[in-house]
Amino acid sequence: VELSIDRRPLAPASARVFRSVSPGLPPANNKNAGACGDASACECAACQAAAYIGINDWYTKPQNLKHIPSEGLFVARSADDKAAHLPVGDSTDSNGHDMQMQSSGSMAVPLPEQPVVPVPTGPIGIKVVPALQAIAVGLAIRFLIPLPAGVTMQGWTMLSIFVTTILGLVLDPLPVGAWAFIAITATLVTQTLTFAQAFSAMTNEVIWLIVVSFFFAKGFEKTGLGERIANLFVRALGKSTLGLAFGLNVAETLLAPAMPSTSARAGGIFMPIIKSLSAASGSLPNDPSRLKMGAFLTQAQFQTGIHSSSLFLTASAQNLLCLNLAYELGAEVPNQFFQWMAGAALPSIVGMVVTILLVYKLCPPGITETPEAPKDAARRLEAMGPMSRDEKIMFGTMAFAVVLWVAGPSIGISAVLAAMMGLCVLLASGVLSWRDCLTYTPAWDTLMWFAVLIGMSGQLNSLGVIKAFAGSAGALLTSLDMHWMPIFGMLHVAFFTIHYMFASQTAHVGALYSAFCTMMLTAGVPPVLAAMSLAYSINLFGSITHYASGQAAIFYGSGFMTLSEVFKIGALNGLVGFILWGVLGMPVW
Repeated sequence: VELSIDRRPLAPASARVFRSVSPGLPPANNKNAGACGDASACECAACQAAAYIGINDWYTKPQNLKHIPSEGLFVARSADDKAAHLPVGDSTDSNGHDMQMQSSGSMAVPLPEQPVVPVPTGPIGIKVVPALQAIAVGLAIRFLIPLPAGVTMQGWTMLSIFVTTILGLVLDPLPVGAWAFIAITATLVTQTLTFAQAFSAMTNEVIWLIVVSFFFAKGFEKTGLGERIANLFVRALGKSTLGLAFGLNVAETLLAPAMPSTSARAGGIFMPIIKSLSAASGSLPNDPSRLKMGAFLTQAQFQTGIHSSSLFLTASAQNLLCLNLAYELGAEVPNQFFQWMAGAALPSIVGMVVTILLVYKLCPPGITETPEAPKDAARRLEAMGPMSRDEKIMFGTMAFAVVLWVAGPSIGISAVLAAMMGLCVLLASGVLSWRDCLTYTPAWDTLMWFAVLIGMSGQLNSLGVIKAFAGSAGALLTSLDMHWMPIFGMLHVAFFTIHYMFASQTAHVGALYSAFCTMMLTAGVPPVLAAMSLAYSINLFGSITHYASGQAAIFYGSGFMTLSEVFKIGALNGLVGFILWGVLGMPVW
């Protein structure tokens, strides 16, 4: 059987159909002649040919196709099986490419030419006005503002470049990775940093955990395991998009105490599920259709993470780190696990509910009610059949990684090493190929820009810039001779706001937690209140920017959120969370 395949860019379609390569060919050795239900079980020539169509990974999986020999159709199992029977030439793959197949005995006949839909074009390269605005602010800081006491010229130059970088990420003159590369190059041109200093964060464990988590997401997508899990969620909770959001957040909250890496939870489990749920509803990343479902689910999971990471002491790695630092300062928290949960239970639970509803209002999904979704999901699960070999390996690998994420610290295995071991299994088993990893651009793009921001943030701390600002703020507050309560509030506002200069929660803890805790204790703040409120605050600003934390980089890299949405919704939810935790948590703390 020979195929002639013609690929042309067309608008995406929800259903995908292949005309049988030999419509008149009698089904050979097919026990269910006339309507075989599964291409993987059918032995007719057309179904056997389907297994060798090397067009798209999804289409080469026989379990994703069903063949109707009597009609000469291959019907792809998709989110919408109602539109399955399309004429040849009306079907497209997931990338919007026309897939046409026609048979003529042993000769392939070229298909008739069709007009190509013109691809919109726009300006190529940098957006001049936003770039000049970002650069102008940086130059003003460097040359117009007097050098503060305690800050070196090298540190001041570093700050001006960092501010320019952040403004560029907001104004978007270039893609994030490209702007970050230009910024790090500027630090070398101005001799502010050495090459080793500029790229020092490339060895950061959190960054590589994020990169490997992206590859796990690719595995979920390629094997179909993500689609299967998504359908299970839809079957249980899929009557509304809001119900899905609540279900996903409850799942993360229950998983969090045993899996303290927020980056691993986001990249290894929940972002792949969200992508599969969205794809099943025709909501695609980096596309206007993302607003149907993907944007809302991603924002809801991203923003509620600040609460689910705070409910349990072991839900995030920095929680224990904060209490250990406080203990060294004399602010001991008795019965840490119980005290932590008692102080977090009410604001965390209320915060998750309020945040999901607020995101639902700020980023409303185009698809809200899906009463037939559970039934459709059940049918899709039945059509998918039992788990394939690759799905089983993917599931086992993720279970292996989760076990190591939970028990790893006690046996000397870090979270990133556990993830790397899991990726090795996927590569060795053939579930993922090295080409899959090389061509998965979100992982490498995130590696570039996130490493640049973490490196710059670390250098600001090393050069004494952050310490100088913290010292000035502390001296000002203590000179006011006020009651500890207003000083407590102002220090928290400063502690929260200054995170816009950090690209890591752990780095923020290392640089400022002890300093701010000391200032609070000096002002007369009760030790337990100072220690726990600052520790909770570390989680609360984890979603204010796309670089605020490891999971922020993962959610932003999914393609379901724009930068403006991240900053706008992140700032509002951060403020709401800040107030909510203060009102509901203070009486317990």
